[in-house]
Amino acid sequence: MPRMTEEEADALDELVTKNPPRVDPSKARHVSRMVAIDDFSAEYLMSVSTATRKTPSEIISEMVHDVC
Repeated sequence: MPRMTEEEADALDELVTKNPPRVDPSKARHVSRMVAIDDFSAEYLMSVSTATRKTPSEIISEMVHDVC
């Protein structure tokens, strides 16, 4: 793959700067938040995740919804 010349890079930079991409908020993905947990909780989540074939986020979500 050929490398961009300095002029091509400047032109692309100018194009993207003047015409930023439009994002439809309804189609945008939500940002995941990282939460620190202790080793025991992490092992528990991974064990349940493996057994149920669900992601740790799905497991936490179900646990929170069950409590509420």
